Amino acid sequence: MRRFLLAVVSAAILGAIIFLPSRLGFATIEEDTAFIVPSGSSLTAVAQKLETEGLISSADGFLLRARLLGPGDPIQAGEFQLTSDMDQGDILRSFQSGDVIRRFVTIPEGMPSIMVHERLMAEELLTGDVSVPPEGTILPQTYDFERGEERAALVARMQKSMGETLEELWGKRSETTAVKTPREAIILASIVEKETSKPEELRMVAGVLSNRLRIGMQLGADATTIYPITKGKPLGRRIRVSELRDPNPYNTRAISGLPVGPITNPGRQSIEAVLDPAETDAFFYVADGTGGHVFAKTLDEHNANVAKWRQIRRDRGEIE
Repeated sequence: MRRFLLAVVSAAILGAIIFLPSRLGFATIEEDTAFIVPSGSSLTAVAQKLETEGLISSADGFLLRARLLGPGDPIQAGEFQLTSDMDQGDILRSFQSGDVIRRFVTIPEGMPSIMVHERLMAEELLTGDVSVPPEGTILPQTYDFERGEERAALVARMQKSMGETLEELWGKRSETTAVKTPREAIILASIVEKETSKPEELRMVAGVLSNRLRIGMQLGADATTIYPITKGKPLGRRIRVSELRDPNPYNTRAISGLPVGPITNPGRQSIEAVLDPAETDAFFYVADGTGGHVFAKTLDEHNANVAKWRQIRRDRGEIE
């Protein structure tokens, strides 16, 4: 009798080994494929979607395998990369791990908020509307996102990054900084960001502008004149005399001290420069024709440097 029972059990096991794989089905992914698990989807709905899209041979088999062999963890919503070497177990584990495809958007240093907004609205894989963020609240860097993420949520992450970075750097500020509050740091850093494109000059430009702030001298930054006109976009022409003289609260060519607010979103290095400016006796700078600037202590030295810059521009045919 015992031998008979062993024979029956062995036959049952052998039958299961032969029969179960055919019931479980198999993956049919021929090439790497992006697959979306909609938010709130059940495992049954996802299995049916996989079968409909030709990625598994049987939804019922996939579900049976998940119940018999799967770890039982819930699946996550999002966009997943399925590859041709994945079996059904790999697919299920991918869904359960939440290892979604990450995409990226880059906000460069010195991009004003109006252009940040345009960049996010042009990204078709993001969803929802969002207003133009307040100037100076976005930290320029590369951010990852997943398909279907809301633009407002991404902006919130960008603003959180700026807040955390500013808090970190403010705590490390030097005694030589001319700014008195974190907001002043962002305002001055936004000007420094616009005044030079060379990272090695940031602290020097910050030093010059800090010197001017300390004695109440006008900062005289053209970018602050342009900001109320274009909200930070390129002007596309020369600044008019009337615009240079306009005493609006941004125009540091016509008012003393800092403008009323930031004129762009400054990067980490510009914020660092403002909080630890170079120690210099210079009060002036002008372009040197190489993409950088030449610095001067006195107005006479500065005027001579300006004359050299004008000659460079004449030689280039930029001015008569």
